[in-house]
Order: sequence, then C-alpha cells, then structure tokens
Amino acid sequence: MEQAKSQGSTIKAIVLWALVIAWCAFIFFASAHTATDLSAGDDLLSRIRMVLADWQASTFGPDVDIISTAAHFAEYLVLGVLLFAALAHQWGVGKAALIAAIALASLYGATDEFHQLFVEGRYCDVWDWVTDTVGAALGAGVSCAVRSFRREGSAPHLT
Repeated sequence: MEQAKSQGSTIKAIVLWALVIAWCAFIFFASAHTATDLSAGDDLLSRIRMVLADWQASTFGPDVDIISTAAHFAEYLVLGVLLFAALAHQWGVGKAALIAAIALASLYGATDEFHQLFVEGRYCDVWDWVTDTVGAALGAGVSCAVRSFRREGSAPHLT
C-alpha cells in the first residue's frame, strides 16, 4: 500500500513537471513568432488574433496594444500556477514553494525576453518581463491561497 502511494506521488510529480515543461515550450513557441506570423495564417490561433486585433483597434485606436500585454500576463499566470503546483507537491504548500515559483517564472520571463532579441520583428522589453512576473505572482499566489484554504478548511496562511 505504501509503495503504491509512493509510486502515485512520483507519477503525479512527473505529470506536474511535464506540464510545466510543455507550457514553457508553448511560451517559447509563441515568442518565436511575430504578430504578423500569427495574423497571416488561416488556423484557429490566427483567426483569434485577427478578431482581437480588430476589436483592439476599433476600441482603443491603432496605436494601443493591450493584446500583447494581456497575452504575457495570461501565459505567465498559468506558468505561476503550474510551477506552484509542481513545487508544492514536492515541498508542501508554503512560502518556499510560492517564492520559488515566482522566482523561476520571473527568470524564465527574463530568458524569454532575451530570446525575443533574436526573433525578427520582436524585441526585449523590460515591461513585458514585469508583466510576466506579476502574472506569475498572481497565479502562484492564488494557487497557494486556494490550496492552503482547502488543506486547512479555513482562511489561508503560509507556514
């Protein structure tokens, strides 16, 4: 029984880290493409991008780009959730897992911005990195609070 529980925990850890890696690969893929690349295709992602770009231009004007900021925030919010889940599974819910999840996501955000220096039409933007970090912090923080609440059955608190 104990061996089966340990094996289940190991499988869960592998799945959680595989999700983190897959999401990081998705972020890398997205960063390797320009908005023009995404708007030129006929696939679902391109269609969504075109609809959002039209809405953005008609609502905020042609010089405002909230789609990029929202995309950065959402990508790293998910990364924060995934990293916290993987770290909390190994370390338990607490400050160490929370801080490590935010730090790792922020570090990945910095490398993502550096990567964009080598993509035609993209550039390294410190404000995108800040947005990435804030998104990751919110994702990890909410995950920590929810897991603490579930575990304790009361208001969340960090140990």
